[in-house]
Amino acid sequence: MDIYQRKSRQKWYLAILGLVIILFSIWYTSYMAERLAVVEQNNTRFYAIAQEDLSTWDNEAQDYCDYTLHSEILLSNTMIPVIIVNESGGVDWGANWGSEERDTNKVYLQKKMQELIEDGAEPIEGYGTLLYFGESKILTQLRYFPVVQFLLIGGFIVFGYIGLNSSRRSEQNRVWVGMAKETAHQLGTPISAIVAWIEHLKILRPEDEETMEIVEELRNDVQRLELIADRFSKIGSVPKLDQVNIYEELGKCKDYMQRRASRKVKFDFPDPILNQQNVGINPPLFEWVIENLLRNALDAMGSKGEISAEVYEDSQFVFVDITDSGKGIPASNHKRVFQPGFTTKKRGWGLGLSLTKRIIEDYHGGKIFVKRSEEGKGTTFTISLPKQTAK
Repeated sequence: MDIYQRKSRQKWYLAILGLVIILFSIWYTSYMAERLAVVEQNNTRFYAIAQEDLSTWDNEAQDYCDYTLHSEILLSNTMIPVIIVNESGGVDWGANWGSEERDTNKVYLQKKMQELIEDGAEPIEGYGTLLYFGESKILTQLRYFPVVQFLLIGGFIVFGYIGLNSSRRSEQNRVWVGMAKETAHQLGTPISAIVAWIEHLKILRPEDEETMEIVEELRNDVQRLELIADRFSKIGSVPKLDQVNIYEELGKCKDYMQRRASRKVKFDFPDPILNQQNVGINPPLFEWVIENLLRNALDAMGSKGEISAEVYEDSQFVFVDITDSGKGIPASNHKRVFQPGFTTKKRGWGLGLSLTKRIIEDYHGGKIFVKRSEEGKGTTFTISLPKQTAK
């Protein structure tokens, strides 16, 4: 299992844990809301009884009856909204509907009573009256609390994830740039030394054809090392883009890789002499991209197969397709192949395609993606480059 599979599983574990916490919170809040609803219903019944007793006592009964408890019950209800309806169905009065104006507005109270009836509210019957009651603000807020909690937790997770990803990408960029600059710096010293030894060999045996042939090959390899060092030195800086014939650049990369590939591998690239399409690129970095794709194609095919290139365009972009007849890429890995460290090889760091994506997207303003791939039948990578002026 690679690092990205482990990360994917960890994300699922965290997501499931978060879902369990939210579901438990919703259940527990709903449970507490139901308990509070029962308490409010009981309090409302006491309220109705106290109201009924006070309304039925005559003046003589009030002289010797203590109605302190009844008054306390009526006065203690400051949260549960109630509506008193008389025998004829008219609203007498209400309480706790938000303001004194609302409590005395019979049109408003009649409207609220209809809403309670439509919601299935059962009135409490008294002596010639009906008492309708709604939910207190606290109970309503408690019912909506899980939604608010979900939104807050979701917002925290989303913004936290964005922040962490941004921080991680920034850190990765610094690591990339630091490694590239250090690599270019470290290559500089041995390259200079090799150049000096080549010049020394030329002086020692200027007439020896075999030695001169070796010197020429060494010079070619040194030039290649200098090109690699130059590529690394450009990472982290803004490269200069020149208007270059894309067919010529593809031809250079094809010639270089063809000399190092098996003779059973066929390269089918468009002829740069017969085709012309200028596009803004940085040649050393773009060649690095194509070489990475061709090297991966050769690894996927083994010792035989076919690699082809196709160039086409629309009104805004120039597209380059690199197709091989290799073993293909599973659909689940089409996006993961560009992640740093992802590789299906027994040996390798898994940085080639990640670097390729960075060069195309960050330095050329383009896109690179797996256009199509089928296991056992090959893969096509597509590069899109904007038709832009040179920088």
